[in-house]
Amino acid sequence: MHTRLAQLHSLLHRYAHAYYTLDAPLVPDAEYDRLFAELQALEAAHPELKTADSPTLRVGGAVLAAFASLKHAVPMLSIRTETDTTAEGAQAFHNRLAKELAKTTVVAQKPVQSSIFESFDQVVSGSIDFSAIEYVAELKFDGLAINLRYEAGKLVQAATRGDGETGEDVTQNIRGIGQVPLSLNTATPPKVLEVRGEVYMRRDDFAQLNERQRAKIAAGATGEKTFVNPRNTAAGAVRQLDPAIARQRPLSFFAYALGEVSQEVSFSSQWQMLQAFKAWGFPVCEHSRICRGPQALVQFHADMAALRDSLPFDIDGVVYKVNSVAQQHTLGYVSREPRWAVAHKYPAEEQLSTVLAIDLQVGRTGALTPVAKLAPVFVGNVTVSNVTLHNEDEARRKDVRVGDTVVVRRAGDVIPEIVSVVIEKRPTPEPEAFDLYKRLSGQCPECASPIAREEGEAAWRCTGGLYCPAQRKQALLHFAGRRAVDIEGLGDKLVEQLVDEGVVKTVPDLYRLGLSSLAALERMAEKSAQNIVQALETSKSTTLPRFLFGLGIRHVGETTAKDLAKHFGTLDALMAA
Repeated sequence: MHTRLAQLHSLLHRYAHAYYTLDAPLVPDAEYDRLFAELQALEAAHPELKTADSPTLRVGGAVLAAFASLKHAVPMLSIRTETDTTAEGAQAFHNRLAKELAKTTVVAQKPVQSSIFESFDQVVSGSIDFSAIEYVAELKFDGLAINLRYEAGKLVQAATRGDGETGEDVTQNIRGIGQVPLSLNTATPPKVLEVRGEVYMRRDDFAQLNERQRAKIAAGATGEKTFVNPRNTAAGAVRQLDPAIARQRPLSFFAYALGEVSQEVSFSSQWQMLQAFKAWGFPVCEHSRICRGPQALVQFHADMAALRDSLPFDIDGVVYKVNSVAQQHTLGYVSREPRWAVAHKYPAEEQLSTVLAIDLQVGRTGALTPVAKLAPVFVGNVTVSNVTLHNEDEARRKDVRVGDTVVVRRAGDVIPEIVSVVIEKRPTPEPEAFDLYKRLSGQCPECASPIAREEGEAAWRCTGGLYCPAQRKQALLHFAGRRAVDIEGLGDKLVEQLVDEGVVKTVPDLYRLGLSSLAALERMAEKSAQNIVQALETSKSTTLPRFLFGLGIRHVGETTAKDLAKHFGTLDALMAA
C-alpha cells in the first residue's frame, strides 16, 4: 500500500509538472483523473497515510473566516522604480552601480549563502572594469507577490507580501495553483527553502473566465459579475476566503527570488539561482536574460517592448538585477530597497479627460493639496476620477484650470497624474488660473484657521493642528495604520464618526474609549464595539519603532523611527534627549 501511494504521488506530480509548467502533457486527462481518483480512494480508506505534499491537497479545504497573519522570516522588500522610461533609465541605473562598486572593488566572487540579507566579508584588492557589469534582466509581471515556504522539500506555507514584514496566510489557495510544486523535485531537499515569485492570470485564461461569467449572468445567476483586469482578478482569487471559489479562477506562477534558506543552499549568481528553481520544479520565465553592460539592458528593454503585446500575460516593465551575489552584498540596501535591482517601466497609458473642479484636501500634517475632479476615464486598467495636483506650484506649472481638457496617465499601481493640458481645447472665455490663497481667502477650508507657507516649502498648511478635524482624522488613521500601531477595525468611517461627534480629540482619547461610548455611535453593533476595544488593548503591546512612526512627527518615517528606537532604546530616553 505504501509503495502504491508513493508511485501515485510520483506519477501525479510528474504529470502535473509536465502539464502546468512545461505545457507538454504526458498522458490524456482521463488517465490523470483515473490515477487521481485512485489516490483519493486510498487516502479516504487510510487517512493516516495522507502527507503534506499529496496531490489531493490541490482541491478541498474549508472556508476561512479570515486570513491569519504571517511574519516573514526575511522581509519582502520593494524594488525601486526607474522613472525615466527611455533608454537613459537603464544607463542611469548602471551609472549609479558603477559609482558604488568603484568605492569598494571586489575581486573574490566566492559563492555565498543565497540569503542576500546575511553579512558578507568583502575582499578589497585590485580593480574591476565596471563598464561590463553583468546583470540578469527579467520581466516585471503584473500580478501578486507571494512567498512559498518549503521544509524538507514540502510546501508548508504561502503568504502574501503584505506590508513587507507581515503578510497573509494564503496556503490553501496557493495549493490550488497547478504550477506551484507541492514538493521539490530533488532527492536531497534543503531543510528550509523560501521561494518568491508572482501569481498572475494569463490573458487567455482571463478572457475565458469572463466568458463563463457572462454566460452565468445571461442564465439569470445572481451575484455574478465580469472582471476588470487580470491583475486584480488574480489578487482577488489569492485572497478569496473560500478555496472552492479560488480554484475556479485560473492562476499561474513564476519564481524569481529567495526568502529564508538553510545553510546548504548556496549560489554565486542570480542566474544560477533561477536555474536551480527550474531543476526544483518551479516555472521560470523563458524571457529572462543575462546582460553585460548598460547597452545590453537597453536592448532587452526594447526587445521586450516589441514583444509585450504578444505575450500571454501582462507586464508593465522589466527588472534589472546585478547577477553576482557578491556584488549584491557589496551594493547593499537603501532603506527598504536593494541598490542592486531596479524596475524599468514602459511609458504609461494615457487618455484625455476634462477637469470638472479643483477641490482642496487637508492632510495629516496640515498640508493643503489641490485635487482635480475629472470626468471619469478608464486608463491603466482602472477608472480615474480624482487626480492629485500635489501643491499650488505644481498646479500652476501645469496650468491646470477648471474646464480644461487634460492628458491623464497611469501605469501599473502608480498614482494617476495629469501629464499636461491640451491648450487648444481650453474653453472660452478662458477659465481663471488657480490661486490657492485667493481661493480660500487665507483660511483652512475645514476649520477656518489661518493658512501659512514656510520659506522653502511648496505646500500651504493649515496652522490649526489637531484643532482641525481633517488633520485629526488623518493623524488617527495614520496612528492606527498597519505599518504603525495597527489597530484593526479603526478605519475611515469610524474615525470620521469619532471626530465629527467630538468623542476623540487626540490619540490618547482612543484609549479612553469604552464599550458604552462606542456602542452609542450610529450603526455600531455591540460585537463591533467589543472588537474595537480588544484591538485597542492589543495595540498597547506595539514596538517602539511602530509607535514612533505612528505619532506622525514630521520628517520621521519608518526608517528614521527604527533608527531612533535603536539608538535610544526606550521612549523615556528619547523624550529626555
